[in-house]
Amino acid sequence: MIRSNMFTALVALAALSASSVPQVAAAEPEFALDGRVTLDAFRATIDGRLQGVVTATRLLAATDEARSGDWARIRDPLGVLATSLPEQAAVWYAKVDGSLFTVAKGATGETLRERAYFPSLLAGRDVVGALVISTSSGKRAVIVASPVVTDGKVTGAVGVSLDAAMLAASVDRAIRFPPDVVFYTLDDRGQTALHRAGELIFAFPSDVGSATLSDAVKTMLSQPEGVVHYQYAGSARTAVFVHSPLTGWTYVIGKSHPKE
Repeated sequence: MIRSNMFTALVALAALSASSVPQVAAAEPEFALDGRVTLDAFRATIDGRLQGVVTATRLLAATDEARSGDWARIRDPLGVLATSLPEQAAVWYAKVDGSLFTVAKGATGETLRERAYFPSLLAGRDVVGALVISTSSGKRAVIVASPVVTDGKVTGAVGVSLDAAMLAASVDRAIRFPPDVVFYTLDDRGQTALHRAGELIFAFPSDVGSATLSDAVKTMLSQPEGVVHYQYAGSARTAVFVHSPLTGWTYVIGKSHPKE
Protein backbone atom coordinates (compact mmCIF):
# COMPACT_ATOMS: atom_id res chain seq x y z
CA MET A 1 0.00 0.00 0.00
CA ILE A 2 2.84 2.39 0.85
CA ARG A 3 4.53 1.62 -2.47
CA SER A 4 1.25 2.20 -4.34
CA ASN A 5 0.65 5.53 -2.60
CA MET A 6 4.20 6.67 -3.31
CA PHE A 7 3.80 5.78 -6.99
CA THR A 8 0.48 7.62 -7.22
CA ALA A 9 2.13 10.68 -5.72
CA LEU A 10 5.02 10.49 -8.21
CA VAL A 11 2.72 10.24 -11.23
CA ALA A 12 0.60 13.11 -9.96
CA LEU A 13 3.73 15.20 -9.35
CA ALA A 14 5.03 14.52 -12.87
CA ALA A 15 1.69 15.46 -14.38
CA LEU A 16 1.38 18.54 -12.16
CA SER A 17 4.82 19.78 -13.21
CA ALA A 18 3.79 19.21 -16.82
CA SER A 19 0.59 21.21 -16.41
CA SER A 20 2.18 24.07 -14.47
CA VAL A 21 3.01 26.22 -17.49
CA PRO A 22 5.22 29.13 -16.38
CA GLN A 23 3.87 32.63 -16.83
CA VAL A 24 6.17 34.59 -19.13
CA ALA A 25 6.19 38.33 -19.55
CA ALA A 26 4.58 39.52 -22.77
CA ALA A 27 7.01 39.99 -25.64
CA GLU A 28 7.95 43.59 -26.46
CA PRO A 29 7.19 45.01 -29.92
CA GLU A 30 10.89 45.18 -30.82
CA PHE A 31 10.88 41.79 -32.47
CA ALA A 32 14.49 41.93 -33.61
CA LEU A 33 15.53 42.30 -29.97
CA ASP A 34 13.08 40.00 -28.26
CA GLY A 35 12.19 37.41 -30.90
CA ARG A 36 14.80 34.91 -29.75
CA VAL A 37 13.94 35.43 -26.07
CA THR A 38 10.29 34.76 -26.84
CA LEU A 39 11.22 31.75 -28.98
CA ASP A 40 13.24 30.25 -26.12
CA ALA A 41 10.29 30.74 -23.76
CA PHE A 42 7.95 29.17 -26.31
CA ARG A 43 10.13 26.09 -26.73
CA ALA A 44 10.76 25.75 -22.98
CA THR A 45 7.04 25.93 -22.25
CA ILE A 46 6.07 23.20 -24.70
CA ASP A 47 9.09 20.96 -24.14
CA GLY A 48 8.61 21.23 -20.37
CA ARG A 49 4.96 20.28 -20.75
CA LEU A 50 5.67 17.23 -22.91
CA GLN A 51 8.69 16.17 -20.84
CA GLY A 52 6.48 16.04 -17.77
CA VAL A 53 3.96 13.86 -19.57
CA VAL A 54 6.57 11.40 -20.88
CA THR A 55 8.09 11.18 -17.39
CA ALA A 56 4.67 10.11 -16.15
CA THR A 57 4.16 7.54 -18.94
CA ARG A 58 7.58 6.06 -18.20
CA LEU A 59 6.68 5.72 -14.53
CA LEU A 60 3.39 4.06 -15.41
CA ALA A 61 4.97 1.73 -17.94
CA ALA A 62 7.39 0.46 -15.29
CA THR A 63 4.68 -0.57 -12.81
CA ASP A 64 3.68 -4.14 -12.02
CA GLU A 65 0.16 -3.20 -13.07
CA ALA A 66 1.25 -2.21 -16.59
CA ARG A 67 3.53 -5.24 -16.90
CA SER A 68 0.67 -7.54 -15.92
CA GLY A 69 -1.17 -6.75 -19.17
CA ASP A 70 -4.44 -6.92 -17.19
CA TRP A 71 -6.63 -3.91 -17.98
CA ALA A 72 -8.51 -4.29 -14.69
CA ARG A 73 -5.22 -3.62 -12.86
CA ILE A 74 -3.91 -1.01 -15.29
CA ARG A 75 -6.97 1.28 -15.35
CA ASP A 76 -6.57 2.84 -11.88
CA PRO A 77 -2.93 3.96 -12.26
CA LEU A 78 -3.78 5.45 -15.66
CA GLY A 79 -6.74 7.20 -14.07
CA VAL A 80 -4.36 9.03 -11.73
CA LEU A 81 -2.63 10.55 -14.73
CA ALA A 82 -5.89 11.31 -16.54
CA THR A 83 -7.22 13.37 -13.63
CA SER A 84 -3.96 15.36 -13.48
CA LEU A 85 -3.98 16.59 -17.09
CA PRO A 86 -5.65 19.94 -17.83
CA GLU A 87 -6.22 19.25 -21.52
CA GLN A 88 -8.95 16.96 -22.79
CA ALA A 89 -6.46 14.13 -22.98
CA ALA A 90 -7.13 10.47 -23.67
CA VAL A 91 -4.93 8.26 -21.47
CA TRP A 92 -4.54 4.78 -22.87
CA TYR A 93 -2.92 1.36 -22.81
CA ALA A 94 -2.23 -0.74 -25.92
CA LYS A 95 -1.28 -4.38 -26.24
CA VAL A 96 1.43 -5.48 -28.68
CA ASP A 97 -1.25 -6.41 -31.22
CA GLY A 98 -2.45 -2.78 -31.12
CA SER A 99 -5.63 -3.41 -29.09
CA LEU A 100 -6.53 -0.09 -27.45
CA PHE A 101 -7.93 0.56 -23.97
CA THR A 102 -8.67 4.05 -22.59
CA VAL A 103 -9.52 5.30 -19.12
CA ALA A 104 -12.76 6.79 -20.45
CA LYS A 105 -14.00 3.83 -22.50
CA GLY A 106 -12.13 0.70 -21.41
CA ALA A 107 -11.72 -1.71 -24.32
CA THR A 108 -12.42 0.41 -27.41
CA GLY A 109 -12.41 -2.28 -30.10
CA GLU A 110 -9.93 -0.07 -31.98
CA THR A 111 -6.30 -0.73 -32.84
CA LEU A 112 -3.08 1.28 -33.05
CA ARG A 113 -1.48 -1.30 -35.32
CA GLU A 114 -1.58 1.02 -38.38
CA ARG A 115 -0.34 4.12 -36.57
CA ALA A 116 3.01 5.32 -37.91
CA TYR A 117 4.40 5.74 -34.39
CA PHE A 118 3.44 2.26 -33.13
CA PRO A 119 6.53 0.46 -34.49
CA SER A 120 8.72 2.80 -32.44
CA LEU A 121 6.93 1.71 -29.27
CA LEU A 122 7.29 -1.95 -30.25
CA ALA A 123 11.02 -1.29 -30.72
CA GLY A 124 11.23 -0.04 -27.14
CA ARG A 125 11.39 3.71 -27.81
CA ASP A 126 9.37 6.55 -26.32
CA VAL A 127 7.20 8.59 -28.68
CA VAL A 128 6.96 12.35 -28.09
CA GLY A 129 5.17 14.57 -30.59
CA ALA A 130 3.58 12.23 -33.14
CA LEU A 131 0.53 13.83 -34.78
CA VAL A 132 -2.71 11.91 -35.26
CA ILE A 133 -6.45 12.26 -35.45
CA SER A 134 -7.24 10.41 -32.24
CA THR A 135 -9.11 7.13 -32.65
CA SER A 136 -10.48 7.53 -29.13
CA SER A 137 -11.64 11.17 -29.29
CA GLY A 138 -11.67 12.09 -32.99
CA LYS A 139 -9.64 15.20 -32.20
CA ARG A 140 -6.28 16.41 -33.49
CA ALA A 141 -3.87 14.97 -30.97
CA VAL A 142 -0.22 15.05 -29.97
CA ILE A 143 0.97 11.60 -28.86
CA VAL A 144 3.25 11.00 -25.88
CA ALA A 145 3.81 7.31 -25.08
CA SER A 146 6.23 4.81 -23.54
CA PRO A 147 6.71 1.07 -24.09
CA VAL A 148 5.94 -1.46 -21.37
CA VAL A 149 8.87 -3.87 -21.10
CA THR A 150 8.57 -7.20 -19.28
CA ASP A 151 11.56 -9.55 -18.97
CA GLY A 152 13.35 -7.67 -21.73
CA LYS A 153 10.43 -7.77 -24.19
CA VAL A 154 7.92 -5.10 -25.13
CA THR A 155 4.51 -6.28 -23.96
CA GLY A 156 2.46 -3.13 -24.47
CA ALA A 157 2.50 0.65 -24.30
CA VAL A 158 1.15 3.43 -22.10
CA GLY A 159 0.27 6.71 -23.77
CA VAL A 160 -1.49 10.05 -23.73
CA SER A 161 -3.26 11.75 -26.64
CA LEU A 162 -3.14 15.49 -25.88
CA ASP A 163 -5.65 17.79 -27.55
CA ALA A 164 -3.43 19.89 -29.85
CA ALA A 165 -5.79 22.88 -29.94
CA MET A 166 -6.04 23.04 -26.15
CA LEU A 167 -2.26 22.71 -25.78
CA ALA A 168 -1.71 25.61 -28.20
CA ALA A 169 -4.30 27.73 -26.40
CA SER A 170 -2.66 27.09 -23.02
CA VAL A 171 0.69 28.24 -24.41
CA ASP A 172 -0.92 31.41 -25.80
CA ARG A 173 -2.41 32.20 -22.39
CA ALA A 174 0.86 31.52 -20.60
CA ILE A 175 3.19 33.60 -22.77
CA ARG A 176 0.69 36.34 -23.69
CA PHE A 177 1.94 37.04 -27.18
CA PRO A 178 1.21 40.46 -28.74
CA PRO A 179 -1.54 40.48 -31.41
CA ASP A 180 0.91 40.83 -34.32
CA VAL A 181 3.01 37.79 -33.32
CA VAL A 182 2.27 34.27 -34.53
CA PHE A 183 3.64 31.05 -33.09
CA TYR A 184 3.64 27.57 -34.56
CA THR A 185 5.56 24.32 -34.61
CA LEU A 186 6.33 22.05 -37.55
CA ASP A 187 7.00 18.33 -37.46
CA ASP A 188 9.75 16.76 -39.57
CA ARG A 189 7.38 16.51 -42.57
CA GLY A 190 6.49 20.19 -42.46
CA GLN A 191 3.04 19.63 -40.95
CA THR A 192 1.86 22.17 -38.38
CA ALA A 193 1.65 20.55 -34.93
CA LEU A 194 0.57 23.63 -32.96
CA HIS A 195 -0.49 27.08 -34.16
CA ARG A 196 -1.85 30.23 -32.60
CA ALA A 197 -4.65 30.11 -35.18
CA GLY A 198 -6.44 26.90 -34.24
CA GLU A 199 -7.80 26.29 -37.75
CA LEU A 200 -4.21 25.91 -39.04
CA ILE A 201 -3.28 23.10 -36.66
CA PHE A 202 -2.28 20.01 -38.73
CA ALA A 203 -2.19 22.08 -41.93
CA PHE A 204 0.80 22.02 -44.27
CA PRO A 205 2.12 25.59 -44.80
CA SER A 206 3.50 24.51 -48.17
CA ASP A 207 -0.11 24.06 -49.36
CA VAL A 208 -1.29 27.64 -48.75
CA GLY A 209 -0.07 28.96 -52.08
CA SER A 210 2.81 31.17 -50.92
CA ALA A 211 6.06 30.25 -52.68
CA THR A 212 8.10 32.29 -50.20
CA LEU A 213 6.50 30.47 -47.25
CA SER A 214 7.20 27.11 -48.90
CA ASP A 215 10.85 28.10 -49.29
CA ALA A 216 10.95 29.30 -45.69
CA VAL A 217 9.60 25.96 -44.46
CA LYS A 218 12.29 24.10 -46.41
CA THR A 219 14.94 26.28 -44.77
CA MET A 220 13.48 25.78 -41.28
CA LEU A 221 13.37 22.00 -41.67
CA SER A 222 16.94 21.81 -42.95
CA GLN A 223 18.68 24.01 -40.37
CA PRO A 224 18.87 23.77 -36.55
CA GLU A 225 18.01 27.46 -36.06
CA GLY A 226 17.89 30.76 -37.86
CA VAL A 227 15.77 33.54 -39.34
CA VAL A 228 13.51 33.45 -42.42
CA HIS A 229 11.44 36.01 -44.33
CA TYR A 230 8.29 35.28 -46.31
CA GLN A 231 4.95 36.62 -47.52
CA TYR A 232 1.68 35.35 -46.05
CA ALA A 233 -1.89 36.69 -46.19
CA GLY A 234 -0.73 39.82 -47.99
CA SER A 235 1.94 40.86 -45.50
CA ALA A 236 5.68 40.45 -45.15
CA ARG A 237 6.78 38.38 -42.16
CA THR A 238 9.99 37.65 -40.33
CA ALA A 239 10.32 34.51 -38.23
CA VAL A 240 12.94 33.04 -35.92
CA PHE A 241 13.09 29.28 -35.50
CA VAL A 242 14.86 26.53 -33.58
CA HIS A 243 14.78 22.73 -33.62
CA SER A 244 13.81 20.68 -30.54
CA PRO A 245 15.58 17.35 -29.95
CA LEU A 246 12.76 16.23 -27.63
CA THR A 247 9.90 16.37 -30.13
CA GLY A 248 11.76 16.65 -33.43
CA TRP A 249 9.63 19.74 -34.09
CA THR A 250 10.77 23.12 -35.34
CA TYR A 251 9.50 25.93 -33.10
CA VAL A 252 8.70 29.21 -34.86
CA ILE A 253 7.89 32.75 -33.71
CA GLY A 254 6.92 35.19 -36.47
CA LYS A 255 5.92 38.83 -36.76
CA SER A 256 4.16 40.63 -39.57
CA HIS A 257 5.52 43.96 -40.81
CA PRO A 258 3.20 46.95 -41.30
CA LYS A 259 2.64 47.98 -44.89
CA GLU A 260 4.58 51.00 -46.02
